[in-house]
Amino acid sequence: MSAQRDLLRFITCGSVDDGKSTLIGRLLYECGLIFDDTLAALSRDSRRHGTTGADIDFALLLDGLEAERQQGITIDVAYRYFATSRRSFIVADTPGHEQYTRNMATGASTASLAIILIDASKGLLPQSKRHSLVCSLLGIRQTVLAVNKMDLVAFDADRYAAIVDSYKDFVEKLNFTDITAIPLSARMGDNVTSASGNMPWYPGPSLLQHLEEIDVQSDGTGQPFRFPVQWVNRPDADFRGYAGTVVSGQIKTGQNIRIARSGHNAKVQRIVTADGDLAEANAGQAVTLALDEETDIARGDMLVAPDAPPETADQFAADILWLGADPMLPGRDYLLRIGHDWAQARITSLRHGIDVNTGDHVAARTLQMNDLGLCHLSTLKPIAFDKYSENRATGAFILVERFTHETVAAGMIRHALRRASNIHRADFTIDRTARAERNGQRPLLLWFTGLSGSGKSTIANLVEQALFTAGRHCYSLDGDNLRHGLCQDLGFTAADRVENIRRAGEVAKLMMDAGLIVLASFISPFRADRQMLRELVEAEDFVEVHVDAPIATCMARDPKGLYAKAKAGLIPNFTGLGSPYEPPENPDIHLYTGDSSAETCAAQVLAALRQRGIAC
Repeated sequence: MSAQRDLLRFITCGSVDDGKSTLIGRLLYECGLIFDDTLAALSRDSRRHGTTGADIDFALLLDGLEAERQQGITIDVAYRYFATSRRSFIVADTPGHEQYTRNMATGASTASLAIILIDASKGLLPQSKRHSLVCSLLGIRQTVLAVNKMDLVAFDADRYAAIVDSYKDFVEKLNFTDITAIPLSARMGDNVTSASGNMPWYPGPSLLQHLEEIDVQSDGTGQPFRFPVQWVNRPDADFRGYAGTVVSGQIKTGQNIRIARSGHNAKVQRIVTADGDLAEANAGQAVTLALDEETDIARGDMLVAPDAPPETADQFAADILWLGADPMLPGRDYLLRIGHDWAQARITSLRHGIDVNTGDHVAARTLQMNDLGLCHLSTLKPIAFDKYSENRATGAFILVERFTHETVAAGMIRHALRRASNIHRADFTIDRTARAERNGQRPLLLWFTGLSGSGKSTIANLVEQALFTAGRHCYSLDGDNLRHGLCQDLGFTAADRVENIRRAGEVAKLMMDAGLIVLASFISPFRADRQMLRELVEAEDFVEVHVDAPIATCMARDPKGLYAKAKAGLIPNFTGLGSPYEPPENPDIHLYTGDSSAETCAAQVLAALRQRGIAC
């Protein structure tokens, strides 16, 4: 019977202590879905951890972590399966605390309906607004506004109506197609599974009745065929298959498919499972597809319907929910995962942020943890995707920090960016190799990094003098000089520092194309940005020089008087004081200028250049 019922995935969300876990616990209890031994254990736990006096605390049924029970909050997402005679359900009970918004987004990513809880005694709070925005961005279109704890406001109809009006005013700009408001008391059971005698003024359905009756299409069967390849199955020389899950549409033996990225077509010869071959596979089924020919398909490729292919692009616009503790920095490189495919990606610009209190677009330079915004991104290689509004499975991605491997953002693709499609790199007869041969030298980027006052520019100047005297073609690219022209529009926030280094790197790359040895002196405090430079100009042409001096020495020198101004509060975000400096972990050249003269350090750099075959 369970297999014949349709499945509804829904999520409970809202602000902390609005009663999400209590609601689901009460729902399971009234449906008779809690076993006697579980109920007895719940009764014991209620006396130990509960907040409902002598009554059973149904929230403890969902809050399984010890930390959750001790603090009386939900931290992780708790999934529960249950069924009635009319429908099967999977519910994700998500945390209300702002710091766990990432967990809430995880639960919302697979849900078709959201129950937004609001405490009737508190009204609409910022976190309820944030969760509504996240649900809208994640493609949820049908919601239940559950005005909970009506018993705390004496089941006042006017209070309920005021909350409903304020919520509908807020979500008017969002993409919800159906909002059903239900007043209830999860603790007392009012309007959870049956009509409440305490609220005769409410004529609508109970929560369970609404969940059983609402029409939600969520299985992806009617969408075009999409099959992200998870694994190439090659047990022997006689079999080659592609394992994964059909995320949308269906596939039959004998049908044609296309490899999205290459555009190559093939025919499905077999649909293999552990229980034998199938004639067809539908959305949600994990299978292995064997084709009628061997072709170049790898993990991360997507097999698709030839007559309805996805978009393939390396630039696109996406809604971003920032999850990282460190702010989002345009220009910084991240790793992007979409399906089973990975690509190096960069947020090229933040078009606007979103005010969680109003839903309005606001000007912003960066995103902090739990902020929302619209960004433009570029990837190092083309990726195959659908618009998130058309296919949630193939339009969603995550961003991962390259060094810590922390997931820092969840993204939903809006559309490809076509504006750069007619821009092509110009090729000239005289190229970098020809210029290097004419100059009789190998182009190189010497990147001097260190705190202000460590001696970067002084040492770079001495090295340039020696190279120039030896007949080398070189140029000193100094951070202060660039800020008088090319970078004069940038400040010293983390986002501006990243953009400053990105621009400097692009200029240095052009100078290297001209055959020059470039000596760049920049504080460049972030390790990720220096790694980006190494990859921008080819690793073997990048020499990272750490000009290392204790901050006490730099403050004592203070050649520009900057430390004094920073200590007086006149320069915010000053590296070493108000902003961090991430020293190189394994620099190509390490100079200790606290106890060595600039001349000694310059000689050390020149010796390293001679080892690289540069006469100086």
